[in-house]
Amino acid sequence: MVPEHDESVELRAALLRLRRTTGLQVVFGGLLQDGRALRIAELDGAVTPALRGLAISTGSGLGGKCLALSRPCAVTDYPSARHITHEYDAPVSAEGLRSVIAVPVVVRRRVRGVLYGALRDALPIGERVFDAAVAAARDVEQALAVRDEVRRLAAEREEMRQAYGELRELAPKVTDPELRERLLAVCGRFEATSAPEGRPPAVLLTPRETDVLAAVASGATNAAAAQRLGLRPETVKGYLRSAMRKLGAHTRLEAVVAARRAGALP
Repeated sequence: MVPEHDESVELRAALLRLRRTTGLQVVFGGLLQDGRALRIAELDGAVTPALRGLAISTGSGLGGKCLALSRPCAVTDYPSARHITHEYDAPVSAEGLRSVIAVPVVVRRRVRGVLYGALRDALPIGERVFDAAVAAARDVEQALAVRDEVRRLAAEREEMRQAYGELRELAPKVTDPELRERLLAVCGRFEATSAPEGRPPAVLLTPRETDVLAAVASGATNAAAAQRLGLRPETVKGYLRSAMRKLGAHTRLEAVVAARRAGALP
């Protein structure tokens, strides 16, 4: 899973570019995390800590309006603006902000955050600044979409590995030779998807070595692997040592990583 602080890197970079290219005196923003309220986590140009950590509720203030409508919103003079609520006047006034723009970060029709830009004078937000703020939000959206896809693929990969491990455990217990061979053939297809560019695995493990490594990869101890595979713990240790020797690994984790790199495990 992608850590929250890693996702904030993209937001921080976009805000810095926005301030540098537009002349906005203050830029700030935050991302929603796990459906919680948005908090202002990134600031640049601020002279007080008044905005940092501020929780923005949907519908409240300029940012909350932006969240609710899922579109950019702006005011020329925040303290006197009539079309927003004023729950956040104190921190906004403490920072001396007047003209403010808020742009949503929307990924797959869901608002994931808000970018703000502000001036300390009551001046209209020009079209150039508006376009730059929208472009900055689009940059964050694309980065988050890529991270979401990486996270989804990683989850799918882990599901596949779990299914593979279960098949490796099940196959030796099947008494029907034809069905057992079919299960092992399916395991082989999983393994083939892991081989670099479809080439055969760089290291050839025996079926039992593969069974043991697959169990280890799922987090099983030697005792648990022995129980799953119907083997004695000493036998499992022997297969594991043999596999580690072939893979040039010194630990169980190194063996699993090396087997995956070699295409011997999915």
